[in-house]
Amino acid sequence: MKVSVIGCGYLGAVHAAAMASLGHEVVGVDVDEAKIAALRAGRPPFFEPGLADLLLGAQDKGSLDFTTDIADAAEARVHFVCVGTPQKPGEFAADVTYVDAAVDSLLPHLSPGAVVVGKSTVPVGTAARLAGLVQPSGAVLMWNPEFLREGHAVEDTLHPNRLVYGVPDGAAGETATAALDEVYAPMLAADTPRLVADYATAELVKTAANSFLATKISFINAMAELCEASGADVTMLADAIGMDDRIGRKFLNAGLGFGGGCLPKDIRAFMARAGELGADQAVAFLKEIDSINMRRRVRMVDIAREALGGSFIGKKVTILGAAFKPDSDDVRDSPALAVARLIGTQGGVVTVTDPEAVANASRAFPELTFVTDTTEALTGADAVLLLTEWKEYRDLDPAAVAGLVSGRVLVDGRNVLDPQQWRAAGWTYRALGRP
Repeated sequence: MKVSVIGCGYLGAVHAAAMASLGHEVVGVDVDEAKIAALRAGRPPFFEPGLADLLLGAQDKGSLDFTTDIADAAEARVHFVCVGTPQKPGEFAADVTYVDAAVDSLLPHLSPGAVVVGKSTVPVGTAARLAGLVQPSGAVLMWNPEFLREGHAVEDTLHPNRLVYGVPDGAAGETATAALDEVYAPMLAADTPRLVADYATAELVKTAANSFLATKISFINAMAELCEASGADVTMLADAIGMDDRIGRKFLNAGLGFGGGCLPKDIRAFMARAGELGADQAVAFLKEIDSINMRRRVRMVDIAREALGGSFIGKKVTILGAAFKPDSDDVRDSPALAVARLIGTQGGVVTVTDPEAVANASRAFPELTFVTDTTEALTGADAVLLLTEWKEYRDLDPAAVAGLVSGRVLVDGRNVLDPQQWRAAGWTYRALGRP
């Protein structure tokens, strides 16, 4: 099938390459000429494991191309809208300007029977509004939310844990469902669960899921605060309550909290939209979830300062990690960089390193010092803060690292290191929620 993907950012580039790898003829469209040039050359404009190979494989087969001309999408039967919905400046609400623009640009090129598939995360009610714009062309609009995890996006696209379709009632919905079933035939053949719902339910799935995950993360971080006050160990607490299969252990990892371009802005947009619908009390708890998450950053700075004797002034502090999570170069709302900047404002001499995110981080925070080499970053440090849990940081040898630093102070912001091993090597080990 001929497929177009409108928007070739993180979601769109991965989706285009994945659909081409399934055998579809795919054209990706974006207004950013530099991005399109990179993609056409097989160079992803961001770091995502496996994407470069997927791009090159599809392009070698001739099944994938990229363009800045929306007219090149005209012959596609299915059009995926994959543009971003960032948080509005100064507000909690999501900005759907790019979604509206993408659909508007498609309208002159839609043919009867075409299917426009929204994948962007949008406020509930957006699909119904856009459906009215698409319908006069004889095309059908449906909503198919994405559930990608950065660092696992290729796997999540090719082997999703569920497919959700938001469709209109009647024959139009049946037509759209059949078309998307054809696109996703390999996933359906592998018994991927599929849920066909109305527009509003499909739109709510992503933000509801992210709000639940954020709640679970902030819950265990709230317990970390209580553990610090009482002398308990939050990691053991999480292990114990996670044995209850009604709760589960996933996402019960206390630490620096969540960041990135999805969870923070999605829960804030969820609150904003609920307020517009007069249901703000239903999600009022999310304000505290957000607050708990942001408090973790301040508490991390406090713990590091305490470990250094009460002051950062003149102390060299090395930050391991700049991306908001490992296996990504995304620094949007990065907790690690927020901590680095706070320490810098309090007199610390901050050096940040990361395997993939240094270029992005240095553009966002030019006032900080960045290096790409871990050994260089550690040399002469008075304190080391592990804030993004890349494997190479989890695997550090505490005895070997001790020979590089000036002060053996380690603050584990992700609770991923073995305290006994580090303390045995002469380090002062501190972590959120642990004695």
